[in-house]
Amino acid sequence: MYSQQKAKITNKNLDQYLLQAKKILNEYVLCDYCAGRLFAKKMGLSSHQLLGKKIKNLLHYKSTKNCYICKDILSNLKTIINRILEKSSDYEFSTFVIGAILRPSVTDRDDVIRSKFKLQGIDSVKTAITQQLAKKFAKKTKTKVDFLCPDLTFTFNFKNDSCELQARTLILSGRYIKKIRGMPQKQIPCTNCKGRGCLECNYHGISKFTSIEGKISKLLFEKFNGTQTKITWIGGEDKNSLVLGNGRPFFAKLLNPKKRKASLEKKFAEDEIEIHNLKIISKIPKEPIHFKSTIELSIFTEKKLNSKDLTSLKSLIKTPIVIYEKPNKRNQKSIYSVKFKKSSPKSFLLWITADGGLPIKRFVEGNDIQPNVAELIGHKCECKEFDFHKIDLINF
Repeated sequence: MYSQQKAKITNKNLDQYLLQAKKILNEYVLCDYCAGRLFAKKMGLSSHQLLGKKIKNLLHYKSTKNCYICKDILSNLKTIINRILEKSSDYEFSTFVIGAILRPSVTDRDDVIRSKFKLQGIDSVKTAITQQLAKKFAKKTKTKVDFLCPDLTFTFNFKNDSCELQARTLILSGRYIKKIRGMPQKQIPCTNCKGRGCLECNYHGISKFTSIEGKISKLLFEKFNGTQTKITWIGGEDKNSLVLGNGRPFFAKLLNPKKRKASLEKKFAEDEIEIHNLKIISKIPKEPIHFKSTIELSIFTEKKLNSKDLTSLKSLIKTPIVIYEKPNKRNQKSIYSVKFKKSSPKSFLLWITADGGLPIKRFVEGNDIQPNVAELIGHKCECKEFDFHKIDLINF
């Protein structure tokens, strides 16, 4: 590429710009990069350095002082590239983008020259620095620049000489089966940092892995070496509920993953839970996800049941279930199938397939829900346990 660029930079092409370049260089010391940058776009050239060197040779220009604009940042990027390489050495990536934070004085000096000599439509010094960093880094790592969705985003701060790295969040979907009672869905945050992430919790935001969230997070940390997870649940269950059948769907965001590729088996099994169909996806749906759940309820009644008490439950299939949340606010769910079986004089099992989000215990006891189980059978009821046997997504 350099030889092609050099062939295009001829004295004839430069003649119309040399006089202006001479005026600028008579007043200001500029490095090859900055000198070439002022005229490269007008000449349709991409190599600022080669053009700047050619201009200086034709003008017999020499100086040992630092560049007025960039203070030789552009001529000494090797150290910065080495730091960026070191920062990213533990990460898997194929695309990246590099940004820069400059001292205001650098951009101010660039603006002075562009304004004074009426130079329009040229790359700013900040753009030139990030382009050179990206070009050199891409060559070293055999990766590509991606401004829209890079795997890694670097920000080099020239004010305090620091480099920040942010890995693109990984998004995954899957399902879990919960095989024991007593395990909550959500994990209690780290008591030291309240979930923000600290040294004590290894920056995970959680210090234990004793919940569904904890188990999923632990697996993702081991597979992709990320810092924190943010899980979107498709419905929820009681601490003492089981989730069986095809399992409950979920989405997980894994922050700052060091690995982007991992072997994901169809099933990860532990004594307490199983995680199925875990896979990387492009995004979490923005629209609410509708789903149906098939649920088994264990219900106890205050009085003895007779043979006719439960038959009224069949009417649930035909009747919208209205949930009163707040004054002037209500929600509506539907029930698609109902089965029941008396298990003792004061208890029975109820199987329903219903819209996701139906508050089960309130539905049984009659707390601001119409109709409800207690009302239909004419007895005060209590739901001791409820388990999920199947969860089907409707619009995903």
